[in-house]
Amino acid sequence: MKEKSTGSSRRNFLKTSGLAAIGSTLVGERSAQAANGPEIRQESRAHAFKSPVDAVNVLQGTDSTPAFSRGNTLPIAALPFGMAHWTLQSQASTPWMFNPSVRRIQGLRCTHQLSPWLSDYGHAIFLPFCGDVNLEAGARASSYRPEDAKLTPYSFQIFLLRYRAQVELIPTERCCLLTAEFESSDGLKTSGLAFDVPGSAMSGNDSVIKPDPANRRILFTSTANAGGVPEHFATYYVLQFAEPWESFDVKKSEAHQGSHQPENQIGVVKFKAGAKIEVRIATSFICFEQALLNLEKEIGSTSASSLREAGAARWNEHLRRIEIEGASPDQYRTFYSCMYRALLFPRIWHEPDAGGRMHHFSAFNGKVEPGLMYADHGYWDVYRAWYPFMSIAFPERLGEILQAWVNAYKEGGWLPQFPAPGYRACMTGSLIDSIFADAAVKGIAGFDLQAAYEGLKKHATTKGNPDAGYGRVGIEDYLKYNYLPADRIEQSVAETVDAAYGDFCIAQVAKAAGHQDDYSSFMKRSENWRNLFDPSVKFLRGKNTDGSWLTPFDPFTWGSPYVEGSAWQHRWDVPHNVEALIEAMGGKAASAEALEKMLTTPAIFNVGVYGQEIHEMSEMAAVPFGQYAHSNQPSHNLLYLLAHAGHPDLTQHWVRRTMDELYSPDQFAGDEDTGSMAAWYILSALGFYSVCPGKPEYTLGSPLFPRATLRLPENKTLIVEAPGNSPAKVFVRSARLNGQALTGPTLEHNAITKGGTLSFEMSATAKA
Repeated sequence: MKEKSTGSSRRNFLKTSGLAAIGSTLVGERSAQAANGPEIRQESRAHAFKSPVDAVNVLQGTDSTPAFSRGNTLPIAALPFGMAHWTLQSQASTPWMFNPSVRRIQGLRCTHQLSPWLSDYGHAIFLPFCGDVNLEAGARASSYRPEDAKLTPYSFQIFLLRYRAQVELIPTERCCLLTAEFESSDGLKTSGLAFDVPGSAMSGNDSVIKPDPANRRILFTSTANAGGVPEHFATYYVLQFAEPWESFDVKKSEAHQGSHQPENQIGVVKFKAGAKIEVRIATSFICFEQALLNLEKEIGSTSASSLREAGAARWNEHLRRIEIEGASPDQYRTFYSCMYRALLFPRIWHEPDAGGRMHHFSAFNGKVEPGLMYADHGYWDVYRAWYPFMSIAFPERLGEILQAWVNAYKEGGWLPQFPAPGYRACMTGSLIDSIFADAAVKGIAGFDLQAAYEGLKKHATTKGNPDAGYGRVGIEDYLKYNYLPADRIEQSVAETVDAAYGDFCIAQVAKAAGHQDDYSSFMKRSENWRNLFDPSVKFLRGKNTDGSWLTPFDPFTWGSPYVEGSAWQHRWDVPHNVEALIEAMGGKAASAEALEKMLTTPAIFNVGVYGQEIHEMSEMAAVPFGQYAHSNQPSHNLLYLLAHAGHPDLTQHWVRRTMDELYSPDQFAGDEDTGSMAAWYILSALGFYSVCPGKPEYTLGSPLFPRATLRLPENKTLIVEAPGNSPAKVFVRSARLNGQALTGPTLEHNAITKGGTLSFEMSATAKA
């Protein structure tokens, strides 16, 4: 994930990597491997989880660093799509705020961070304590025993060893209940709550802190942000205490004295000795009055046990949209941990007024606007798997989210390129094209199709401001040359193929909206990828304004004209016309051979314009999958192309290996990125994947479980059954939908949403 900024600088943080264990495996003898199946660890005993949410590991993917990602996630307590996320802070002054190996926490943090590469905004940290304590972040920290902590999506329960306090945080959509009960042996020590409010380097505004002792309330704002918000942005907090406090003070943090960084303000609330602390915390992006309204609607005087039970029920309601059977304990935990990850983002950004009507602070124009809004989703990351997953499992929520993006267009004048939370320049392309196309061809309801098309056509034909987070990069050059020249545009190959795919997607929306002439025009433009396909090397390649190829050509060099990869990872970036690309490669046999070569070529790389090893390079090299970099999203459809090249057996073999070797209850293969990698696993585990969002079809793979039940709208269900499925039986002998044989590599979307039974006959050997 790379953030763009004005000028030549591309991101505030350079993604660097320290590990480079080259893990290539020569799998030329794939026939023997295919016959025997991959060696997979699987526990035979049945899982013992009472419900899906009990299987979720909120620590999945958190053991990450800037140099090596196993997810780059945070442990998050929240309700599905919750506006406020709550996490543990073990280290300050870095977006990598949590480290599972650090057995000490500085507080519980309200966070809105979608990725450490983009930093947090509107955050604040809370810590119950007792006695006289230096409340600077490092000095106040308390050790805890991670093995004794109970961390679930709906409740964090931790015993702070230093303060001998049992602490629990229970989230709602926009609020939480925080309690702390101290051991009686500390009855002579004053109990207290510290809340740490960061200053804002972007706006220079100090937080507002308003104590209201008569109502046992404290109100404060957090203006911290790293961009993507208007100048007067703030998150409004209301703390409602159950008991009156004995003293309240505000201290300036000493951590940044003498530096250019703004000072934090630390609120210190003290109670009588040994008192139990109970505080209900509300957040709003609109105002303090709205925060109080959120508190009243979501928590009121509800008990901790009732809130906890309601949170668990809400999660189970969502997780049970897909119920799996016959999974090992590890598979069960991995699947539902991935579903939890997939249901955290994008976050709700709208709030109910006194009459229950939704309104929101617009990060696109700085005004309070009526209607729905969501935030914090990187289309470059999530269009490939997350939006197709939602189109099946949660189409009604998807319609809301799409209308939010339409609202962003109406409020700011442009569709966002990477809403985090407002306009943000990050990664290549205008992949919002894909998500509207996928919805249009699948008949997803709940959003303004005509307005969506208007916004899509605007950025595909009109100069915007890509450095500010809207409009396509180099649109004038693209329209002039029918590709983006490498001597004028950074990452020119990636930008060109993203634009061509985007044009295909816009064509689908044009057709659905009744604009036939535009459909034809954009379909013609969608073939612009051909201008960068070099038949002499059979790779997509950078081309200059004079039509000459960018030289020298090294398929192992990362970075521009590609992005976060080399020619190997971007070789197949034509999802909308796989058939033509296969033909250009020399046919199905040649394409299958090229895909196998990708998987068997050693995972060597040259650092290119990055100047040093970045974490995606390290992650690709650390696993035995050759040049197939599952650790980054551009590779996610490549294994399924083998089926389109006439080798569904190889798709089945490699997809099952990827699920088993690169996913676990504890980690991902690379940046999880707001549900993108989790959604790949969910769909693949069900036995199909969307090679081209914008086409209402899925490519068949190899289901992971003997049985799965998808609960669809209108009380329909789809049963995916694979009797006798096991680690040794990864190959599909035959597939049937409601008894009818499926003869090709794909499955139509409406066949899934109609419900019924999708049956796979599994085998230990590939079909002859």
